[in-house]
Amino acid sequence: MTADRVGKVAAPAERAAGARRAEPMAAGARLVRLYATSRRVPAAVAAIAACAIGLRIALARPWDSYGALQLPLVFEAGAAAAITAITASRLGDPERVAGRWLPFLRLAAVLALTVVAVSALAAAGAGAHLAGGTLDVLRNVAGMTGIGLLCAAALGGGLAWAGPTGYLMVGVYALYTQWHHPALTTPWIWPARPPHDLGAAICAGLVFAVGMAVFAVRGACDPTDE
Repeated sequence: MTADRVGKVAAPAERAAGARRAEPMAAGARLVRLYATSRRVPAAVAAIAACAIGLRIALARPWDSYGALQLPLVFEAGAAAAITAITASRLGDPERVAGRWLPFLRLAAVLALTVVAVSALAAAGAGAHLAGGTLDVLRNVAGMTGIGLLCAAALGGGLAWAGPTGYLMVGVYALYTQWHHPALTTPWIWPARPPHDLGAAICAGLVFAVGMAVFAVRGACDPTDE
């Protein structure tokens, strides 16, 4: 057998080996795409973009100190609610049984959307008077997202939005008490704390971490007939 003959035989084998190596990557990309589609991730990104645009437009108006503190919190809660909306599954128990990569997909999707939300809202406040700055945005979005994930695990993905929305009311009232004493100063109500407050950052980060862990392992408490 000549060297040319050997080369001709080896080339198809190399192509077949390359195709086999590419198959897991293609399957992984398809799995991520299907998960993102089933969880309406593109719609969540659009909702986050709408919150960022709304914040930018609102910041163009003059606000008093009280309104300037409350304003970002409203859009941060909206972005957190959009993130937690992806916790609802339309597949139910069959997906939980068959999806061994499901915890990692849940984790990656929520982390990615949280980064997108923080980046979009911080960019919307660039060059404007954004109360609290980027640190406040990061703390509030992460903390309220964690509350929403815990709410999804307890009540179901369809009600996950109730967590950030309910906490928004608590945060607004806590900011109100800054002008009407006695003020609420507990770090568990972090929107009322200064952006560099370590205790508030730890509380928000802890809620986010616990929410992520619970959601990654258990998922949303959705009805079995979905």
